[in-house]
Amino acid sequence: MLKKLAGLAVLIFIVSFSALSKSEESLGYEAVTPAQPTANPAKIEVIEFFWYGCPHCYSFEPSLKDWLKNKPANVEFIRVPAVFSEQWGKHAKAYFTAEALGVVDAVHTDLFDAIQEKKQELETEDQLAKFFVAHGVKEADFRETFNSFMIDSKMRQAPAIAAKYGITGVPAIIVNGKYKTNGTLAGSQEKMIDVMNTLIKKESGVK
Repeated sequence: MLKKLAGLAVLIFIVSFSALSKSEESLGYEAVTPAQPTANPAKIEVIEFFWYGCPHCYSFEPSLKDWLKNKPANVEFIRVPAVFSEQWGKHAKAYFTAEALGVVDAVHTDLFDAIQEKKQELETEDQLAKFFVAHGVKEADFRETFNSFMIDSKMRQAPAIAAKYGITGVPAIIVNGKYKTNGTLAGSQEKMIDVMNTLIKKESGVK
């Protein structure tokens, strides 16, 4: 009798654990282990990892832009270019340069369009200098920033940043250093926005 009860208890545990696992998977995200500190504890931090050469990032961009127009006031949004190869690094350096020059809003979407739609090669310093100049940046300012110690430091740090969040592909979203979602986990790129909003509410204490 005791053996039967023990066996039944194990069976109930297995079924319950299985149901819990499926339930967690259906939420569309997974935990970042260990959780990472955020830059501003007073805000809910949302990080997007991306690459200009990624067609999935490009197709996700319109949904993300719409979300940014009405993002909650307590959310701090941060873009981080992923660096998984030399080519990815060239595009990441372009983003870091735009960020340092304060022209992300002016060039970000156009960089995506130029690479994804127009198939422009924007990898060398000269190619990128021409692109930035066309967007109102002085060539001397671009080249000085592009070759600065600050940008070099960001480039050296970028791979480690992605690694600590367990990023293996893009686009990927991290919410408050604790949760990660992507198209696979969420079920689609469109559902990533829903998962983001759910996690933001969770971290904000909103039920």
